[in-house]
Amino acid sequence: MKVARIRAMLKPWMLPIAMAGGIVFHNAMDYLAVLSPYLIFIMLLITYCKVKPSEFRITRLSWSLLAVQVIGGIGVYMLLRPLGETLAQAGFICVFCPTATAAPVITGMLGGSVPRLATFSLVSNFTVALTAPVLFTLMGAHGHGAELSFIEVAGLISLKVVPLILGPLLIAMVMRVTVPRAHQALATRQGLSFYIWAVSLFIVVGKAVSYVIAHIGEPGASGGLMLAIAGISLVVCCLQFLAGRKIGNRCGDKIAGAQGLGQKNTVLAIWMSLTFLNPVSSIGPAAYVAWQNTINSIQLWVKSRRDSHERPVA
Repeated sequence: MKVARIRAMLKPWMLPIAMAGGIVFHNAMDYLAVLSPYLIFIMLLITYCKVKPSEFRITRLSWSLLAVQVIGGIGVYMLLRPLGETLAQAGFICVFCPTATAAPVITGMLGGSVPRLATFSLVSNFTVALTAPVLFTLMGAHGHGAELSFIEVAGLISLKVVPLILGPLLIAMVMRVTVPRAHQALATRQGLSFYIWAVSLFIVVGKAVSYVIAHIGEPGASGGLMLAIAGISLVVCCLQFLAGRKIGNRCGDKIAGAQGLGQKNTVLAIWMSLTFLNPVSSIGPAAYVAWQNTINSIQLWVKSRRDSHERPVA
């Protein structure tokens, strides 16, 4: 059997394998977590090398998804607040959280527009950096037990988001001009991004599982509340994929719409919850890791099956 065929058969199962591995080996994640930012940086660099600077255009799709992300997040918070502040914050962060850095990779594999999703990823993350200070301050943002000012919140989030998003983009643009052969070599190896993401997912799932286990039984983190937060996370995840698909369908790319709204930067969301909100609310994005990647795995499996049936017999 050819290597390419083996790869094609394994690819739809890579995400479930990575998730299962993260669950089984979650105790080892403290040693591996340091690799995560570097893996994401490399993955984004490879993805951005495929996108021409002229293709970064903010379209109606970007504005529509952004409106749901920000206004929808506030709406979910207000809707859930009567049920409890922690539950409301968990629902809020699962909607307000920006698009995952890996979303353009999965979008390309599913047949969607990588430039559209890469553009929205930039817009989405920068919007969070700009608007989160206002929203977190209104929610009584804190950090290590102390109230934080607007500037402090903005600075912390920007330091976490901006280098990881802008760095690969700037390097890709410089490489296009200075070392075009190396740039082209990365641009034609987009498949590497997926496998890098699988390793990143292995680490993210492991960290999420370790975090949930560590918080079981803590004050304010009852089993009932944690299950309720996980349930809200599941509902929010499914609704965002559906809403993004419908918006994308109206704007000419249902795949980019679904991934842009449904696939979230859960690592950033967990960090923001732990840093600025009630730490228990981070159970929401921790559970979201499992929900969104289950949906991604199903989509990749369906796409693989469809491609195999459409492929002409030699």
